[in-house]
Amino acid sequence: MVRGLALLLGFQLLGELISRLTGIPIPGNVIGMALMLAALGSGLVRLAWVEEAAELLLSHLALFFIPAGVGVMVYGKLIAREWLPISVATVVSTFVVMAVTGKVAQRLEKGERQDAE
Repeated sequence: MVRGLALLLGFQLLGELISRLTGIPIPGNVIGMALMLAALGSGLVRLAWVEEAAELLLSHLALFFIPAGVGVMVYGKLIAREWLPISVATVVSTFVVMAVTGKVAQRLEKGERQDAE
């Protein structure tokens, strides 16, 4: 469990460092997540090492939305003023995520079928 949490936090820290040092306009946690995905895909990190920690974090996922909820309350006037771009970005990004998730699921399913044959 401790190793899994350390790996997850380490990849997030690495992503934050890359984001801040390079000035890339991508959030550090997204970069860290991509690095973790690459490490899992390449076998550098085994799924069993992080699975228990990830399941623990996912089971308490609602707690991670508290800061976002507080932010909405604090910046309520700004959000009300910029509702159109926020709404468009939310809808577009939702469809992009759905499309990417669908493509990844199709590829994973296709790979599993080829492995089974």
